[in-house]
Amino acid sequence: MHSSGKRKYDAVKDNRSRRWWARTGVNTSTVVKVYRGYGHTGELQVFGHVLSRSPFPEGRTRYHLLGNIRALLRLFMVKSKPLAEVQLQWQGQTIHTRTADDGFFHFQWKPEYPTPAGWHPVTVTHTQNGENIAEGTGEVYIPHPTQFGCISDIDDTFLISHSEHVFKKLKVLFTHNASSRRPFEGAVLHYQLLSHGHTLPLMPNPFFYVSSSEWNLYDYIREFSDAWQLPQGVYLLNQLKHFSQLLKTGRGKHHTKFTRIARILESYPHMRFVLLGDDTQQDPYIYEAIASHFPQRIISVYLRHLSDEKKPAVLAVIRKLEALGIACCYFRHSEEAISHSRRLGLIARLPASS
Repeated sequence: MHSSGKRKYDAVKDNRSRRWWARTGVNTSTVVKVYRGYGHTGELQVFGHVLSRSPFPEGRTRYHLLGNIRALLRLFMVKSKPLAEVQLQWQGQTIHTRTADDGFFHFQWKPEYPTPAGWHPVTVTHTQNGENIAEGTGEVYIPHPTQFGCISDIDDTFLISHSEHVFKKLKVLFTHNASSRRPFEGAVLHYQLLSHGHTLPLMPNPFFYVSSSEWNLYDYIREFSDAWQLPQGVYLLNQLKHFSQLLKTGRGKHHTKFTRIARILESYPHMRFVLLGDDTQQDPYIYEAIASHFPQRIISVYLRHLSDEKKPAVLAVIRKLEALGIACCYFRHSEEAISHSRRLGLIARLPASS
């Protein structure tokens, strides 16, 4: 086949492939996905992926089973772009890096000028041979000086997920969308109270959501959190999974969760933290390790009690945490956690009845 004929053949084949993927709701153009980053006046970091195949954004919320299944499956029909060149512009600086083998990029840099607290837009561009291929926008968060910060798990901590049972969890994912999923009763109120505990409305206590759920679910989790008005925060999820790994969703490497939490504490050495999790997976043991590595930095630990089988082991962890001077609350209902936070002084006490 002549070279011109081969080019035409390849172009036709490529167009057919693109149309097929588009009918399934999958974009085959290169996309730069930028997640919320965080930092302080002296150092900032931003994360994301470069993907050569990714789901198109949902045009509208679907409320039927087939629509939910299709939407979920699309989240895992991804193809990452390894070793892709990416650059970020910040205050006249240009920061360069490359994606890892899974398409993940991580910028970490020291800004030349102090940056005020709050949310700041950031743009990341994928370049190739000096040409801009694609760009994505995100935000970087610099917390205000506040009383404390909060680090929370997601699944079965505030979002009902059935993490212990793979098929129950998949059933929830397949039969519900981000808008129809529900949090535990009272969980949102507890988080809102912690966010505004002893601070001004425009200067909330920072929230970091650290989960073993994979980056595929980032938009899904963001949509749920926004719909239920959870405190705005930074989401730090686990390694991207592909379609063949769908059955392993949420069952990633839990030891990386320790690393992600440790980096937060290292970024804010003068801030103390509240940790929130549950007893279905590894939260109690990860939080115990964090407390041991960062003495005097953890104010309290909240663990939702869902597993009677694991209760004895979790109670043993709680005794160790309390021996370190850390207040603990092992609760079934969020009202218990709210009452504990009031007694501890993390949130305002209710006015005395007359």
